[in-house]
Amino acid sequence: MFFEEIAKLWQTYGYVYLQGLAGTLWLSLVTVVFAVIVGVLVALLKNSRFAPVRFVINVYIEVLRGTPILLQLYFFWILLPKIVPFELSDTQCIVTALIVNSSAYVAEVIRAGIQAVDIGQREAAMSLGLSNRHIMTKVIMPQAIKNILPALGNEFISIIKSTSLASVFFIPELTTSYRTVQAATFLAIPSITIAGLIYLVVTFTLSRLVGLYERRLKSNER
Repeated sequence: MFFEEIAKLWQTYGYVYLQGLAGTLWLSLVTVVFAVIVGVLVALLKNSRFAPVRFVINVYIEVLRGTPILLQLYFFWILLPKIVPFELSDTQCIVTALIVNSSAYVAEVIRAGIQAVDIGQREAAMSLGLSNRHIMTKVIMPQAIKNILPALGNEFISIIKSTSLASVFFIPELTTSYRTVQAATFLAIPSITIAGLIYLVVTFTLSRLVGLYERRLKSNER
């Protein structure tokens, strides 16, 4: 009976879930792309020679990593429309909050990837007379990317799950789709089961792909 209800729900409302999945993947992709851009800047500033800059960046990272993401979503949802001189939609506020939150984690991933590069590479580049900018862009980052990409893949998976919190603000995504179906059918357990299975299939598939990429990197290094 339970599985029959799931099958009927999928047959009737499958398109709602697929639309929600598309929204989840879009939110996640936009978040991770811009989080990488911000995260690179934050990681570089954390290695700044100026102590005040490092202090501010450390506070930025610790606040974002030390407070609940749902609280941060509410903060941006309430604050942004009041401080920007133009109108923002709920989706734009929530996406901004997701980007800022993720940037703190991405910055640490990038910093760890940079530090994993053998210090001899930097010393060799300095002996050749390369500037700090060229050392970072031409020598360090190309090697660090190999260490960073698998971790960024895991961060993308984490973001996919985090976007479910956007349903609190009725942003179109997968959990919002579940709430829509549940409200229309009053079948809470079957409708949430479908959403859970979709999340599981997507994250499991991506996890396997990230794992495959990591194994290939290790085999190429041998």
